[in-house]
Amino acid sequence: MRRVWVFAAVVVLTASLGSPSAGAAAWSRAFYWGVATAGYQNEGSAPDSNWSRYVARTASADRYADGVDFRHRYPEDIRLAAGMGVNTFRFSVEWARVEPQPGVWDEQELAYYDDVIRQIRQAGMTPMITLSHWVYPGWVADRGGFADARTVDDFLAFTSRIVQRYRELGVLWVTFNEPVAFLTQELRIGAVNVFQIPAWQADVVRAHRQAYDLIHRLDPSGKVTSNQSFYSGFNAATDLVVMDQIKDKVDFIGLDYYYGVSLDNLTAVNGISGEFWKIKLQPEGIYDALRYYAGRYPELPLYIVENGMPTDNAQPRADGYTRSAALQDSIFWVQRAKADGMNVIGYNYWSITDNYEWGSYRPRFGLYTVDALADPALTRRPTDAVPVYRQVIANAGVPSGYHLVQGPSACSLVDPLVSCVSPANPDGPLAPLR
Repeated sequence: MRRVWVFAAVVVLTASLGSPSAGAAAWSRAFYWGVATAGYQNEGSAPDSNWSRYVARTASADRYADGVDFRHRYPEDIRLAAGMGVNTFRFSVEWARVEPQPGVWDEQELAYYDDVIRQIRQAGMTPMITLSHWVYPGWVADRGGFADARTVDDFLAFTSRIVQRYRELGVLWVTFNEPVAFLTQELRIGAVNVFQIPAWQADVVRAHRQAYDLIHRLDPSGKVTSNQSFYSGFNAATDLVVMDQIKDKVDFIGLDYYYGVSLDNLTAVNGISGEFWKIKLQPEGIYDALRYYAGRYPELPLYIVENGMPTDNAQPRADGYTRSAALQDSIFWVQRAKADGMNVIGYNYWSITDNYEWGSYRPRFGLYTVDALADPALTRRPTDAVPVYRQVIANAGVPSGYHLVQGPSACSLVDPLVSCVSPANPDGPLAPLR
């Protein structure tokens, strides 16, 4: 999930431009209010995968144990989401769980996902299903992951199996979670090397493009994206890697925004060490990020697929910024973006519970906190943001006259130099998110 704004240099291909697709089916919501989870990060009971292998051989990683056990506690987490009034629940179907061997499908695990979706829909929520959240089966890892061209066909076979199972349910489909961040993590864990980057990039682009066509053939009511991590100051470069290659094969822009950068805020450098809680947040940057994508891909709706705030083991932040304040400030700027004509159709909070942040339980992002290392009961405890999110959703945003807890930074470089020369205006009107 959480990405620092520095990234590994990659070799890219020239984009083949096309016209964005508006999609054939109507949107199932006027505005999508959501929460999110991810398979390996939340489920526990980890099957053999690239990530379970990495954690097992890495002494510095926190023991995975049962994660936060979404695999067995999903009814509780879905109830908690519904209790906040959200209408969208994002999760991932773990490829490694449902196809543990090539062509071998685990019907018990597929039935588990059947029930997850059944309960999400019974609660009145739209399922948002991620097909690849950085994790793939061990047998795919043995072949070299997405640096091996055969993985594209296997991923499409997996996609076909899952989409056929859950078609015609108004699903929002995410093919690849944060593909550029996925690549940097693959480099980090040694799954690919720098010489394999061109092959990896070409295969992920090809997999998404073919998956988009496959999904629309099997599930005409579905909408498809690949959510992009916003690297403040760098997205004009990072979008060349995947987003510009697939812009004619997405129905909406999925955007993940966490951290900004400005002349008076260079704290994002703390992300290099994994100390995300030391990064000063810039909630106004979500406006800049939305404006950037509205300009880059003007025909496509915008959906904030992830946004949230890290703390250090659920302790208060040193800067005093609370989860509820950060949430409201962020929603304020989304409302400003919509008032300024940006076609924002959804917002997901990352995440509904604390989870395994790719080797560590220390960064906490959950609306409900869970002490996975010290609490065997894995109790879900509400943070101050739970009642606030409930109120925000009920009111379609923060009220007119809302006063920002944290004002804009000086000379934002979230979208250089536009965000500095033409900064987000905190005194403009707010639009309801409904």
